[in-house]
Amino acid sequence: MNSGATYPRGFKAAGIAAGFKASGKPDLALLLGDPGTTATGLFTTNAVAAAPVVLSRKHLAAGGGRGVLVNSGQANAATGSRGDDDAATAGAAAAAMLGLAPTNLLQCSTGVIGEPLHMDRLLGGLALVVDALSTHGGDEFAEAIMTTDTVAKQSAADAGAYRVGGAAKGVGMISPNLATMLAFVTTDAAVAQEHLHTLAHDHLAPHLNAISVDACESTNDTVLLFASGAVQGELLTPSTPQWDELAEAIRAVGASLASQLIHDGEGVTHVMLIDVTGADDEAHARALARAVADSPLVKTALFGLDPNPGRIVQALGAAGVPIDPARIDVWVGDSQLVHAGVIPPAYFTTERLRASAVAAMDGPEVSIRIGVGDGDGTARVLGGDLSYDYVRINGEYTT
Repeated sequence: MNSGATYPRGFKAAGIAAGFKASGKPDLALLLGDPGTTATGLFTTNAVAAAPVVLSRKHLAAGGGRGVLVNSGQANAATGSRGDDDAATAGAAAAAMLGLAPTNLLQCSTGVIGEPLHMDRLLGGLALVVDALSTHGGDEFAEAIMTTDTVAKQSAADAGAYRVGGAAKGVGMISPNLATMLAFVTTDAAVAQEHLHTLAHDHLAPHLNAISVDACESTNDTVLLFASGAVQGELLTPSTPQWDELAEAIRAVGASLASQLIHDGEGVTHVMLIDVTGADDEAHARALARAVADSPLVKTALFGLDPNPGRIVQALGAAGVPIDPARIDVWVGDSQLVHAGVIPPAYFTTERLRASAVAAMDGPEVSIRIGVGDGDGTARVLGGDLSYDYVRINGEYTT
């Protein structure tokens, strides 16, 4: 059974090779819901928003969004009025082939910033991707949206009579601010747009907003949530009995996709699970965790298996959050490396303590626990290390 965006009933998807990628791999994707499908989106807050982001925001504001067209290869960002025209032309052409109004088709692009869309290839591939639409097309869709991803990312969960599925891509230029990467989540429940937005904001964003590969927020970040209503029944609202179960399934899919994204981060060899407790509130806890996850000094220390607690203390102090240095405690695995704001001299003189911390870092996932007081604020952020491969991948990105 398909585990991605077509796992819920009422959706078809496809992915084909239209020629955007020199590798010849699939690079044009389409996801379409049944008539009556509702949609909502979360988008980048980068001031240099890509043309498809602008277009999709506009279509959602008009109540549209039955499906989405995605190309991989060119981001269609920093392309000026030409980019806006190309996005509108591509969307309108695809919508016409599907018998839809242009507002019913959203659009996403991913790839090199500044390179215009290869419109001849895009328009030439539309008939192929439309013809390839299938209720079993989730795998092809997930593959076609990839750029430097090494594996496709899909997830699924059940909520009683309802299903939730999703696919995502993005392993670089990831430091979310509301949303990140490209992610597409679907459900066969019937949910009005305003309540669908609540689900996306409350149950997708917290997880997809808690990963950081390189502290760089993309121009194209988009998270879309679709509800086909294919399972007949009343519209779900926060007051209906099934709401909490659906919300939990959406949360589970979002958490799974986020974890898959960070583990496939560009050049990532270790993933930090950074848990902050004792902050004044959740926002402060998240800011502190993000500061550690985003720090290139912490990232490189993790890559080198160097449990240098000074890097973590420095990042916490530079987070812009009021904290008492004397309340800072830090553990790497089971080894406490900072106590009441002080790095114990034993860290530098006791080989056993240092070896224990090194061993805790030498795995695919590394637990970093940080206490900053006795407040109620807690948060978890997932971050990747910074490796030689990350530099190589991005040093060669357009060459």
